[in-house]
Amino acid sequence: MAHPLILEINTRCWLRELSTRLGVNPAKSELGSVPDAEVERWSELGFTHIWLMGVWPTGPRSRAAALANASFRRSLDDALPDWKEEDVAGSPFAVADYNISRDLGGEQGLKQFRKQLRAHGLGLLLDFVPNHLGLDHPWIVERPELFVQATDPGSETFRTESGTGGRWLAHGKDPNFPAWIDTAQLDHRRADTRAMMIEQLQSVSSRCDGVRCDMAMLLLNEVFAKTWEKFPCPTAESQREFWADAIPLIKKSQPDFLFLGEVYWDLEARLQSLGFDYTYDKRLYDYLVYRNASEVQRHLLGVTPQFVRASGHFLENHDEPRIASILTLPEHRAAALLTFGLPGLRLMHDGQMTGARIKIPVQLARGPIEPAQPEVVTFYQHLLSALKSSVVGRGQGELLKPRPAWPENPTAQYFVVVQWQSEPDCFDLVVVNVAPHRSQCFAPLTVQGLAQRNWKMKDLLGSEEHQRFGDDLQKQGLYLDLPGHGAQLFHFVPL
Repeated sequence: MAHPLILEINTRCWLRELSTRLGVNPAKSELGSVPDAEVERWSELGFTHIWLMGVWPTGPRSRAAALANASFRRSLDDALPDWKEEDVAGSPFAVADYNISRDLGGEQGLKQFRKQLRAHGLGLLLDFVPNHLGLDHPWIVERPELFVQATDPGSETFRTESGTGGRWLAHGKDPNFPAWIDTAQLDHRRADTRAMMIEQLQSVSSRCDGVRCDMAMLLLNEVFAKTWEKFPCPTAESQREFWADAIPLIKKSQPDFLFLGEVYWDLEARLQSLGFDYTYDKRLYDYLVYRNASEVQRHLLGVTPQFVRASGHFLENHDEPRIASILTLPEHRAAALLTFGLPGLRLMHDGQMTGARIKIPVQLARGPIEPAQPEVVTFYQHLLSALKSSVVGRGQGELLKPRPAWPENPTAQYFVVVQWQSEPDCFDLVVVNVAPHRSQCFAPLTVQGLAQRNWKMKDLLGSEEHQRFGDDLQKQGLYLDLPGHGAQLFHFVPL
């Protein structure tokens, strides 16, 4: 079983940067004109999919709503001090239409780009935003009944005019934060709203190999009912879960279609049970970036192996700060091997491999120019090369539970150890010490026939090389002694 390795790209900023790099007029930077060498490079690095974040058009009303927000303008000042209003294209998650933006080359440009990806064995992920639409979407005028209705004006509602008269509609919302004022909230208590959004999902799925579903847990019946309990819906009906209907419908015609859900609030397992192939593991991310070392192993061994295999592991995405601005290089190196070395989906963010430090607001179509950090570039090149020469992500991965190296030594709790195997005569071991201090443990290997052979182990990320007796490995496990934030990838072959 292959475990996806996905590169998320901010499409608008990436095409702008690519055109600058190639000396092409930015106005002519389109998906249909991406050099084949760019796609070949991704394949050589070991990626399995490219997630083009932000290919759907936005609109002037959503864009104006964002620009009217003072805190948003301050975020632009921080990220791109010389920004101009023409650099602001609007949020990719305030979708005006599920057709590829003409600025990016339209549907034909996407077809050409997808053809290139396929030629190099790569799949394509696109965004699906099921909870809300942008203020410029035609349904707001043509089908206003599909949205959450407000009886009175308020700070999180807006007025719209349609053929049936004026209405107040609600902005899209996460119940824990202020509403997204550049969006309109779809009413998923209505059967017709759900049916229309399933049609949109079918349309999106015909153009890609998977979708990243924005805020997927907001559509759960109990979550939606609680969020919008003060906004009555006369036509509300008791219904099955949206995802229980939508996902099997797509999988029926595209069995290998990939569903990645942005999910929080400990609802990940619930969404997995409804058909999501992978859901965000935000807890692991938080433990790593907040340096809560003792919780990392506890979390990974406290959930089921199936949960880990159905989780998306990451250090960055468009919503989070740049990891190079948070972690030191040793911390970054250890966390990168950990997230890439686990079973499940592994997600890389464009700029992560070069040590970018500036988080780019998703509304921008032009990003800052940051010089690459050579030490970060080197370690990612080394890491991705080592992963390609191992079976990590391609074999059978198993999290091991480290044992104390000796009584009263508590440091075994800081190890994450993953055993990978696809052939009986060799295996790989991902070993990470997430603590800032030296730690020791025994790793109880589960390789069949371990005691019948002696083994040579070599660190693919360094120069360390040892020989071990199979009997000893079988009886007591592999002794490990790593410095703070130590990260090693051992390849084992029989002597």
